[in-house]
Amino acid sequence: MSVAAMSLRQLGAVRRFAVARARMMSTEALPPIKEFPRPLKTRRHGVDIIHDALWNKGLAFTQNERDRLRLRGLIPPAMNTIEKQSKRVLMQLDQEPNNEKKNMYLQDLQNRNETLYFNLLVNNIEKTAPLVYTPTVGTVCEKFGHQFRRTRGMFFTRYDRGHMSSMVYNWPHDNVRVIVVTDGSRILGLGDLGLNGMGIPIGKLALYTACGGIPPHQVLPVCLDVGTNNPKLIEDPYYFGTRETRLQGEAYYEMVDEFMQAVFNRWPDCIVQFEDFESMKAVPLLERYRHKYRMFNDDIQGTGSVTLSGILSAVRNAGADIKDSRIVCAGAGSAGLGVCLQIIDGMVEAGLSRKEAFSRFAVCTSKGALGKADGKFGDPNHARGLTEIQRIWLNDAVSDGTSLEETVKSFKPNILLGLSTVAGIFNEPVIRSMAKINKTPIIMPMSNPTSKSECTAEQAYKWTDGRAVVASGSPFAPVKLDDGRTVIPSQCNNMYIFPGIGLAATVSGVSRITDKMLYLAAAACTNSMTAEEIKEGRTFPNINRIREVSRNVAVAIIEEGLRQGLTTKIGKAELSEGLPNVVSRYMYYPTYRPLLGD
Repeated sequence: MSVAAMSLRQLGAVRRFAVARARMMSTEALPPIKEFPRPLKTRRHGVDIIHDALWNKGLAFTQNERDRLRLRGLIPPAMNTIEKQSKRVLMQLDQEPNNEKKNMYLQDLQNRNETLYFNLLVNNIEKTAPLVYTPTVGTVCEKFGHQFRRTRGMFFTRYDRGHMSSMVYNWPHDNVRVIVVTDGSRILGLGDLGLNGMGIPIGKLALYTACGGIPPHQVLPVCLDVGTNNPKLIEDPYYFGTRETRLQGEAYYEMVDEFMQAVFNRWPDCIVQFEDFESMKAVPLLERYRHKYRMFNDDIQGTGSVTLSGILSAVRNAGADIKDSRIVCAGAGSAGLGVCLQIIDGMVEAGLSRKEAFSRFAVCTSKGALGKADGKFGDPNHARGLTEIQRIWLNDAVSDGTSLEETVKSFKPNILLGLSTVAGIFNEPVIRSMAKINKTPIIMPMSNPTSKSECTAEQAYKWTDGRAVVASGSPFAPVKLDDGRTVIPSQCNNMYIFPGIGLAATVSGVSRITDKMLYLAAAACTNSMTAEEIKEGRTFPNINRIREVSRNVAVAIIEEGLRQGLTTKIGKAELSEGLPNVVSRYMYYPTYRPLLGD
């Protein structure tokens, strides 16, 4: 029978038979569908593309792109891949004499070619993270004006009040997703650096892109220049901020109010991270905005979450449980105590009542323990006057003013937490007291930069005869113990948490960041660790897996947002492929994409 004579029913049967036979004859599975990069359209051409860091590829433009974009003759004829370029810039980076110079080299690279810059960071994050952020960023901020080469981000001053809602339209990108803002009042442990603190948002956002997969054109660093109370800056000829004392009171809060309204009016889907505000401003600002805007304070909530993650990992490594832990904390500033509140939340999640959880803490100020006013040591904290937040940390199990060493001896903690920015406060007698009480003491000197750390990792291991579990705010090198073992202290770095928060907000539009989300972020970070990493003595995953950790943190936050009905951009259709896959698909990876002229 000819094909022409077949009925439609017969033709359908033949087709079904052919398909079935082809499937039966296939001896191997088909490979997965390969994804190819989509081209990007640009209105720029010629030298304008070469001079635009977002579009520039250096010598990686193809011959077709050189013709399409009018680049022929404007760059050398050789063609490089991004891998070859990365290898060359890594070699040049290694030739710089110190970390400060390395940071300046990386700044210049970012100003020339952002894709190559972020490709270098992503594939060498263990090497580059300390260069673009702590500890190097502290020095960069101190010398910000002296090393200033080009502007990055936006600056809002007291003289811009009344104009911010229009000023934000000076920023060229319409799809800003993550903003990091500082007023420069408490930069790391370095104090008031005013406008020079802009190095912090720039460094943080580099990690948002490298670790959290947020595209570089969707981030915005901001400095609120409200003045400075640092007389050295006012007298410095190379200080480029407002040379007036800081705004205070109602005028200050009105300026921040105007900023928040302006950015959310233009970019309603963004998330704002507050960074390095002095404690007396950070806490009230957090309470002022946390239920109104999609925002969080990294020094309080981010540090609290990552510290909780470090504790969850450390007690697991020590064969203990957080609900059985007792903690002595050195440092009683508002931000530090906000960190401790995150740990309280973790203890409550583990089964303790809030009253029981608070009873497991002894907090020490520069005057000694916050404790019972029994006159034993003169009650110095009570005599000086307690802040509202300090009052809730009073513990009658210790006398007010008890020294840190004596607090350790009497309170018998298994965790020693440093949030003081006082270098060396965890001295040998203090740490040896911890070692005498505990088989596996947990030592956490969290202050940074390194010059402000309560102790070094080597000191913690040495004074506990190698028995300590160590997590620190600043990075420390692996330590070889007397018994031949090499242990790897983990940096308890906020970069394990905040990129995942930004990623979750970008993907799902979660309307606010709740305390439960921060707890789940900590747990997700801890649960990302492998058995090998635990065996090595780490309390955090290997930094080279940071993008995987950020994805896991984002997934945990989005899942909670879905449970609470707080997500605005994700639904059943997106969830059908699995939430981890959805988040991974959204993550930017820095590689060159084909360019088309407009």
